[in-house]
Amino acid sequence: MNPIVSIIMGSASDLPVMDKAAAFLDRMELPFEMHALSAHRTPEAVEEFAGNAASRGIRVIIAAAGMAAHLCGVIASKTAIPVIGVPIASTLEGMDALLAIVQMPPGIPVATVGINASLNSAILAAQILAVGDAELNGRLIAYKEGLKSKIIKANEELRKVTYKHKTN
Repeated sequence: MNPIVSIIMGSASDLPVMDKAAAFLDRMELPFEMHALSAHRTPEAVEEFAGNAASRGIRVIIAAAGMAAHLCGVIASKTAIPVIGVPIASTLEGMDALLAIVQMPPGIPVATVGINASLNSAILAAQILAVGDAELNGRLIAYKEGLKSKIIKANEELRKVTYKHKTN
């Protein structure tokens, strides 16, 4: 089994956030790999990874970084593969990472999800890949239908809650 998605983290300390992305990719039956790379501490390894990703069959890269968060942009500058950035809340409640990832110069886009929103990054990666994969698209549709059932159940539970002036 060869990976088609890469999850890249600035360090292994980002794994608790990125675990949701990995679990979703697993649920969608998408082969993926995980690596720790640092734009500042291992820049040569980042360039090598990004430069070789396409030839290894990688089709989407999810890159997570906190603080200055240069990892996502450096990867995007070295490949034509779609890069999805996940800002990690490490300082300034993650706003520094969010702004560093989302404010890329023209020509170097990084799709950016919310702070610590690794689940959304994996859903977006799956949606990108599903454009040419009917089976994956079906799994995504089923997942999203399941989200509806959560709200239906929540409304059923809320009907049971009573207040003096509650009308439903």
